[in-house]
Amino acid sequence: MAPALPKPHKDRGMEGMVAKWYTTNTGKSLDEFTQLARRVASRLPRGSTVLEVAPGPGYFCIELAKLGTYSITGLDISHTFVEIAGKKAFDAGVRVDFRQGSASSMPLASDAFDFLLCRAAFKNFGQPVLALQEMCRVLKPGGRGLIIDLRKDASMESINHHVEGMGLGPVNKVLTKLAFRTMLRKSAYTRPQFQQMLAQANFRSVDIQEADIGFEISMTK
Repeated sequence: MAPALPKPHKDRGMEGMVAKWYTTNTGKSLDEFTQLARRVASRLPRGSTVLEVAPGPGYFCIELAKLGTYSITGLDISHTFVEIAGKKAFDAGVRVDFRQGSASSMPLASDAFDFLLCRAAFKNFGQPVLALQEMCRVLKPGGRGLIIDLRKDASMESINHHVEGMGLGPVNKVLTKLAFRTMLRKSAYTRPQFQQMLAQANFRSVDIQEADIGFEISMTK
């Protein structure tokens, strides 16, 4: 029997003070974004077109832009994040095209990107199957995508250990652990659920690996 999927809902986006709090919190883990950008850059030819779906404050896009002559776009449902990310890119002296839009209906051309990243956001999409189909649509033939997100079966012990390493202050540490316990883990997917959703997109190949408290899902169009 196929695993049950959540009913479609509105995308969960952060605005206003919540988005600003998230920006400050995730900024404490800037090294993670830098390392991920270096990892991606090592596999991307210069001049590649790159899309990050739900970039939030834009840390990954900005770090990647520092490493080479890539054409980088970030698409986020949050007006606040688009504004924050644009200002951060300007302050860093790099060019990134941050736009507002939904992952399930991207205002982007088909066959446009060599590489696509979606990190720590997929569980917030209201129509995840449509989001995967859109990711496939906007990738060039042979283009690659990478989804990094939380596993539903990640233990609270491993999540707490992960949060302890984020460099947060005492109050933000408690709030972040509470968010994982009450919202994030409940919204996350299992491996069978991801397999079922990916089967409805048109990727040529898919590989799902467990990493830390989440999945790394590699897709090729």
